[in-house]
Amino acid sequence: MKIRFIAFGKTTPTFLAEGVKEYEKRLTHYISFELKLIPDIKNAKSLSELQQKKMEGDLILKACADGDYIVLLDERGKEMSSPGFAEFLEKRILEGTRSLCFVSGGPYGFSDEVYKTASGKLSLSQMTFSHQMVKVIFLEQLYRAFTILKGEPYHHQ
Repeated sequence: MKIRFIAFGKTTPTFLAEGVKEYEKRLTHYISFELKLIPDIKNAKSLSELQQKKMEGDLILKACADGDYIVLLDERGKEMSSPGFAEFLEKRILEGTRSLCFVSGGPYGFSDEVYKTASGKLSLSQMTFSHQMVKVIFLEQLYRAFTILKGEPYHHQ
């Protein structure tokens, strides 16, 4: 299985960028992984919320491959524990999912087209995080899930 994580914008604070790189490196020991960063929309302040979501949605759908199992990181998504997320990944692996694509949207969420295309929604928390922090938080949880599946001592219960 291949996992792709699609997110907007580059990570500018050095400490977050280093965290992203570290977890990307760690993930390669477990899975074929790709981080796909989509540049922020230019002149977004001159666009309405709906226009911005539509433009971002088009870029998201272009970044996803046909046949991807798409999971949106969304505040209204399902909340899971770390072991629960590991079980979710294991189920996708056992079902023979070839490509799993997680997507972090722009500041206003996702367009209707993206919601219609998605296979599911996952919430990282009821709290709100910056889009730059979401990258590190999600990648750490993805790494943690694989250590749980491999029975490694990273996660403590």
